[in-house]
Amino acid sequence: MARTWLSVTVELLGGRGEELWPWPGRIFAVGPSHTFMDLADAINDAFARWDRSHLSVFTLADGRVITDEETGAEMAGSIRGPIIAPIDIAAAKVARTVGPGAEFQFTFDLGDAWMHRCVVGEAKVDPLEVLGIRPDAPLPYWGWGSIPDQYGRRWSTDDGESRVPGRPGRPHPMLLHAWPAEVQVPGLDLSELRGAMAAADASRFLAAVTGHDIDDALQQVGAGIPMALEQRRRDTQPVAVSVINRLTWRGGPGDRLLAEDLLAGLRREPLTGRVVPVEMDMLSTVLEGDPELSTGGYLDLRTGQVYDETATDPMMVGEDAAIDIEEEPERWLRVDRTGSRNGWRDMAAFAERQHDEALRERLERATEGKGAFYRFRDLVHGENLGQQWHAFSTDRQIGRAREFLAENGIRVG
Repeated sequence: MARTWLSVTVELLGGRGEELWPWPGRIFAVGPSHTFMDLADAINDAFARWDRSHLSVFTLADGRVITDEETGAEMAGSIRGPIIAPIDIAAAKVARTVGPGAEFQFTFDLGDAWMHRCVVGEAKVDPLEVLGIRPDAPLPYWGWGSIPDQYGRRWSTDDGESRVPGRPGRPHPMLLHAWPAEVQVPGLDLSELRGAMAAADASRFLAAVTGHDIDDALQQVGAGIPMALEQRRRDTQPVAVSVINRLTWRGGPGDRLLAEDLLAGLRREPLTGRVVPVEMDMLSTVLEGDPELSTGGYLDLRTGQVYDETATDPMMVGEDAAIDIEEEPERWLRVDRTGSRNGWRDMAAFAERQHDEALRERLERATEGKGAFYRFRDLVHGENLGQQWHAFSTDRQIGRAREFLAENGIRVG
């Protein structure tokens, strides 16, 4: 028979707050038709679990989660980590989801957190060769560790004479809840996000945010939720819930207002106040641009377009292109530029959110005294934080623009 089955090595890293060493393990033959639920049951059989009234969760290296539908729905609304699209553990086939060399995590009982490292072998196997049968479910054909192991092996290459390998200097990242590492979660491509929103393409929008780190761009992601709800409501609902929860937890400029608007959209309730399709990027630029170049602009309450005040000057833009705000004064809302303190607050907030204590302290020192903006900019780019800072500062500017509109009785349509 052809070698068409996966060989999956599963090692038990630990649980109940303790790390095991050496890690006991089993090597499973997994067939093309076997689901992740089949694999979870096989692992729990192999590691002698008699109380099965606990959850089973698989986590892939790209951050995707495979679990039961109810648990997956709860995880999709989480306020932390990347936006996820949970996969049904009872339907997803192992062989169609992971391939040779893939590494993934299995957690049994989220309270005691029995953590397993799963690695797919580079070569496929024939079940008749390694097991002597073709089982209906995944089945281990090799193993070691004190579960107990029928041959008394304590690690994969234990020959009964070798010394126990030295314990690693620190626990495995999975035991520290530091896996997948942040570098494994791709950042949000703002150009792709804006392109999807400009094209009103819900599928492209959902693909842009799913599996990506969106926490620095919640205002920008939230702006696309209404469009996605209108086109693909069922697929967008868990994304909307997660964004609402993240906005509520973050509590930055305009976050509460956007969360309220998105919640109204989920409930199919109309927005309060006057609804205008405002160009938020342009509005935030007019509000917080260089005051030496202009002192403000105007918002067209009919179209949502925002104009710099130079657009009212025929000498600057031409007689035909100039807008006449006096002809229909009720159509226009004056937008005055704000002071420069917002930039300082943004730098301080960006420094505060950094997890690396040393980096946080350097950024905080950079915001102090004369020339702070240039020092801060140089440090941000030197630490390869330019894209993160751009997304973060743009999001706060858009949030403040949203607050400005709300103060004038306007909601963004």
